[in-house]
Amino acid sequence: MSSVTLSVHVPPPLLLLLLLLCGLIVAQPQLLPGSCNFELGTCGYTSDSGSWSMNEEGHLITVDSTFLSDEEPAVLVSPVLEQHDWSCLRLVYQITGQGSLHLHLRPDSDNFDHQLWTANTASDSWLIASVDLRNTTAPYQVLLEGRPECGSGNSVAIFEIHIVPGYCIECNFEEHHLCGYGNSWNPNVNWYVGGSVATEPVSNLLDDDTSNNQRGHYMYVDSVYAKHFQEVAKLTSPMTTVPMAGCLSFYYQRDQERGNLFSVFTRDQLGHYEEIWRPEVYSTAGWRLVSVDIKALHPLEVVFEVAFNSARGGYVAVDDISFSPEFCHTDTEPTFDPSIANCDFENSLCLYYQERAESKVWSRVSVKANTYRIGDHTTGAGRFLLANTPFTSRPGYMGRLHGPLLPGNHKYCLRFYYMLNGFGKADNSLVLYIFDENNVAQEKVWSVADTSRAVWTLVEVTYMKPMLSKVVFASICTNFWECGLVAIDDITVNMGDCRVTAGSLPGQCNFEDGVCGYIQDSAGDKADWLRVRGQTPTSYTGPRGDHTTGVGHYMYIEASLMRPGHRARLLTSDLRGSSLPQCVTFYFHMYGSGTGLLSVLLRRGSGRQDTLLWRRRGEQTISWMRAMVDYRCDDRHQIIFEAIRGPSLRSDIAIDDILFKRGPCEDPDDIIAYSGFSEYFNEIEN
Repeated sequence: MSSVTLSVHVPPPLLLLLLLLCGLIVAQPQLLPGSCNFELGTCGYTSDSGSWSMNEEGHLITVDSTFLSDEEPAVLVSPVLEQHDWSCLRLVYQITGQGSLHLHLRPDSDNFDHQLWTANTASDSWLIASVDLRNTTAPYQVLLEGRPECGSGNSVAIFEIHIVPGYCIECNFEEHHLCGYGNSWNPNVNWYVGGSVATEPVSNLLDDDTSNNQRGHYMYVDSVYAKHFQEVAKLTSPMTTVPMAGCLSFYYQRDQERGNLFSVFTRDQLGHYEEIWRPEVYSTAGWRLVSVDIKALHPLEVVFEVAFNSARGGYVAVDDISFSPEFCHTDTEPTFDPSIANCDFENSLCLYYQERAESKVWSRVSVKANTYRIGDHTTGAGRFLLANTPFTSRPGYMGRLHGPLLPGNHKYCLRFYYMLNGFGKADNSLVLYIFDENNVAQEKVWSVADTSRAVWTLVEVTYMKPMLSKVVFASICTNFWECGLVAIDDITVNMGDCRVTAGSLPGQCNFEDGVCGYIQDSAGDKADWLRVRGQTPTSYTGPRGDHTTGVGHYMYIEASLMRPGHRARLLTSDLRGSSLPQCVTFYFHMYGSGTGLLSVLLRRGSGRQDTLLWRRRGEQTISWMRAMVDYRCDDRHQIIFEAIRGPSLRSDIAIDDILFKRGPCEDPDDIIAYSGFSEYFNEIEN
């Protein structure tokens, strides 16, 4: 390839593209197994499904919608990798037209692949993604799944896969892709590559800070072309993809001739900024090392931001960004775990308490779920907290339930489930306050808006206070004739904003965003599983809401569309076998006087008889119940959820919140094992 000479003031997006195509920067980091530039072949990558093909003109691999049928995904699988240290996968890719690209991790002993990253944005140029690969002792494979949509001109292409040691957030700016760091384009002030790339316009800008690499590169921004007040340049790291906690270090030098503002921020997926450092000096005589603690519970970016007030505002340079899992300052690491405020009330009140013994309103109860009463949210047969019970009913009372104190200056996500029954008015039936350590209410953060159905409903509240604080649940009864029952269960507290989610676990499906790749069995089935929300159309059968949130989606069979004995089967996609035990947990709902049969089956392959793993017959309760199923299978297989309609129209059966994980299942005493014969009066035979 030919090389060209570039001015340092070429816009970074164009500069990056030119560097990629012209190979100007030749320095390369240590490449680990799994890396490939597709120049001489696929480096051991194989096509698991679909049609990935090498491009003869350019060194890249691509999948085109022209060669796929019915939006079939094309899966590219790496050779087996064994990397015990933390590493970073950098992917240069392009999506043309409509489509998406997904990156998965396939652990050696798991049935399901872990999705690490996904993109669906079309681009006219190459894009760079950086994905952290956590240290592990188990072998794994990397999967790249291209999904171009049907239609002409839709394709997904991969130019380069580099796996390098260390964290994706680290960078010495020697690589041609600049480690995925990006510049927020501004017409007048921007971050540029400095060092041996070209001659800097600022004569007193120093060499690369690494003593043994005086001809190295760094990133810098100067005020030469600043024209307006507070012109801002932002250098942004790639978004982290896994939780990270430790010490962020970098070198910087700064000259504040007429004024510039230099700060380092973190920015989450919601666009919220949090300043983590700013310099204490206006200028430096050379490169200065900075270390700052960072804790990424959710995906975030690190942003180096410089603002200038004039063309004589000086310059700022940054180099050798590194990360260590050890905190820089032990006194800044939080010494608490917010999970101390978690409670499912199965064994105790945990750290929750009431104000005075003589005014206790909340009671930990266990309700044997049946066709008239809903059990707890955790398992359907456990314990929960109930207020306004007949033992405390009187013309007027207030019941406050206090949680443990949590440190201030942290953002918390509180989640809990509640259920109301029998309230004439919802006002003050359940209210959530934030109290300080002196038991003074700081804020009312939530209250019941209206009288809801008798179904467990999820509440999410994000709050942050500068002082020690705690959550307080309050239930107030001012008129005995308008008061009913209020219950709470499964309280959890995590750091961060509730709106920033860590993503679902592999093998987990709550049916909120679709059916998660589950397949209807068309051979021999007389009906299908249906995905719905809310109450089923037939009275006195089916759930009133889903198990996940109370207002979400679930899968069920509609008995009125079937005949007695008709069945519907819902199958997983093909699962890999494992020598280790596996566990399937899910919630099921079997309410109705004519309820039939729900079974979980294991299918090992065509021509082999399905193996029964779990079964329930007849009407169970009006509640969602948890099931846990252990199984072991060392070859490819599928799990089948089979529902058979009972003798009457009141035979709806529902499932929700399916989770596959490594076994054996925990808490086996929480469920009743299938005994092999019917304990219930509705007999349905296969």
